[in-house]
Order: sequence, then structure tokens, then C-alpha cells
Amino acid sequence: MSCSDSNPAATPTPCQDTQGDGRWMSLHNRFVSDSKGKEPDVLFVGDSLVQFMHEFEVWRKLFSPLHALNFGIGGDATQHVLWRLSNGELDHINPKVVVLWVGTNNHGHTAEQISAGIQAIISVINHKLPNAHTVVLSVLPRGRSQNPLRERNAAVNTLLKEALLSVSHASFLDVDCGFVQSDGTIAHQDMYDYLHLTPQAYNRVCQPIHTHIQALLNTHTQN
Repeated sequence: MSCSDSNPAATPTPCQDTQGDGRWMSLHNRFVSDSKGKEPDVLFVGDSLVQFMHEFEVWRKLFSPLHALNFGIGGDATQHVLWRLSNGELDHINPKVVVLWVGTNNHGHTAEQISAGIQAIISVINHKLPNAHTVVLSVLPRGRSQNPLRERNAAVNTLLKEALLSVSHASFLDVDCGFVQSDGTIAHQDMYDYLHLTPQAYNRVCQPIHTHIQALLNTHTQN
């Protein structure tokens, strides 16, 4: 799982401040600051699907009791998360489980590049948190109808499932609750903009995540 400069998805890169308000770096710095003095058992990290999870009742119901932190930033791709975790966000905490959800924003990257980027993130987590278990959530389908990004995301999942079989302290969890209907469309009741989840969809997605995390925490306690 080596990181190559020839793969932009696996090269640690801060998000470009295209809007000029410094918001991304401010969030990163806040995460580093917030982590000091805290002892989370679970860390969620990734893009807007992680970030928005924190806004719904499902977070307070399922994940707050697990002493979870949320380090999600909307728009993040693998190279951005890779940079954040390499630059302080893991330095003051020692969670037992890290939940990683990223990849759908890697525009212009191939499935192979994205998979390698996610594996590079896992390498950083394993290096900085050798006792933690990383749960990689599947990249969800997107768009109302069939499109190339859906095919790419599905290919990323196939590659990750295979790759993670040989990676210690990591597992792959498919969280697609049948979002693509029989006619090939995604309902706006599940993804209001055909990318981000509605509260009801979060409820369906988060239950198996919670079950998986709880099992890992129980195993960690027994060990």
C-alpha cells in the first residue's frame, strides 16, 4: 500500500482555498484543537456524508454514546483526508475504531487511483494508531439515473473489498441499503440531491455501522 506521487488521489494534498475564506484549513485546525484532552473510542473521518451525519438525531442516538468524534469536511477527496490525518488530526487521540467514508468526490480519478488513495489513508491510520481498527464504508451510488460515476464508485468498492482482505486492522462494510431501485433510479426520499442522504436514509445506513462498531469495541474490550 505504497503511496506514489504519480497518483494524485494518494498524494497528501490540502484542499485548495478556491473561495478565499480559509474555511477548510480552519476546520482542520479546529479538529486538531478539539482532539486535545478528549478520549474518543470512535473517530469518523471523511467527506460531507460524515460531516452531515453529525447534524441528525441518528448521531446523538447511536454514536454519541460510543464517545465518537466527527472529523468530516464537505467536498473532501482521498488526498485531502490523507493530508489532514498526516498533519495532526490523529496526534492527540487514540480511538479504538476509525470509520472512514471518502471517495465519491475524487473527480477525474480512476477507480484504481481512488482505491489506492483510501489504502494510503489506512496506512497512515495504522502507523499513527497501531491498535485501532479502520472500518472503510462503501462508496455509495450517486445520480438519479445510471451514470459513469456510479460505475466508478462500484469499481472502487470491488477493489477495496479485495484489497482489505489482506490488510490487518481494517475491514470493508457495504452500507448501500438498496438505494438503486429496480428501474435504475435513486429516489429523492433517500438522497435529496441524488448524492447526500436524507434523515431516513441515514437511519438505514447507520444501524449496520453501529452494529459493526459495537462488535469491534466488544472485541477490543475482551482483548
